[in-house]
Amino acid sequence: MAEALRLAERGLQTTDPNPRVGCVVAAGGRVVGRGWHRAAGEPHAEILALGEAGERARAASVYVTLEPCSHTGRTPPCADALIAAGVGEVVVAMADPDPRVAGRGLKRLRAAGIAVRSGLMETAARELNIGFSARHERARPWLRAKLAASLDGCTAGPDGRSQWITGSAARADGQRWRARASALLSGIGTVLADDPRLDVRLADCVRQPQRIIVDSKGRLPRTARLLDGSGPVTVASTVAPPWQRDGVCWRQLPAAADGRVDLTALVGLLVELECNEVHVEAGPTLTGALLAAGLIDELLVYQAPVLLGGGAPLLALPGMEKFDQRLHLTLIEQRRVGNDQRLRLRP
Repeated sequence: MAEALRLAERGLQTTDPNPRVGCVVAAGGRVVGRGWHRAAGEPHAEILALGEAGERARAASVYVTLEPCSHTGRTPPCADALIAAGVGEVVVAMADPDPRVAGRGLKRLRAAGIAVRSGLMETAARELNIGFSARHERARPWLRAKLAASLDGCTAGPDGRSQWITGSAARADGQRWRARASALLSGIGTVLADDPRLDVRLADCVRQPQRIIVDSKGRLPRTARLLDGSGPVTVASTVAPPWQRDGVCWRQLPAAADGRVDLTALVGLLVELECNEVHVEAGPTLTGALLAAGLIDELLVYQAPVLLGGGAPLLALPGMEKFDQRLHLTLIEQRRVGNDQRLRLRP
């Protein structure tokens, strides 16, 4: 199963909106087939592993990181392929949270007389597909907010400059987190201040995430660098589209009491766009509002060993006025990246 998980990780940046899945076929004490899902519409991990195993798959044990599908989507059901191959046992790490499957694949295998076990290395499997699971189990994606700050908690200096607080290693690491996301989410304030491209700049990048801009009043300029034609851009606004252009989709959403885009409606849009993991790179206002609303699932904080002595704060948390209102976070990982440190935290 550990080998199957390593195979699944190869699809970390490419399978979206599908889950990342790996499969290993074992017979006679050795691996006879391996497969991993590469992209939506391409063969699933089980099909590739069975193809490599050939006749050796008969009566073999199959280890797969996610329950084999039982429905016909872009490809035929994997459960049927396993039954046709005559495998003897199927071991899955986790059940498929997609309601089109959700136990039906395992039930079909058992009905065919195949031994089934579930739950082996489930925690690791769920972490690998944390966004896919979130979208299907709670009807909203996994939102991961990336922040870069000085030791004194500033994201920009007193003069407004922010490039670069962290070093090149931390910035490259941030690019890898971008690459695995379904979408990059930012606010109009960041676009107007920094004019970012909001893309993945890695040599091995094969898929650019969607780009989503929260722009309540429709201020996105036609000349913004993110409108470079390299991928679709969705603009969430409360007003009618001020202009139209190929590759840019304006979505008019309800306004909250403060006149800004309603965050619940924004999350609904992310689900509609089939987003699993959303990488938030926004200013303190939008990131703080999402966090205060309980919509941020993980913080990715890069802390540089510098002091700025004042400037833009890390976050603006509306309604937090007393010490007793402080938001508690759990540190799940701490790692040195170049001369900086990376903290992963969850509320």
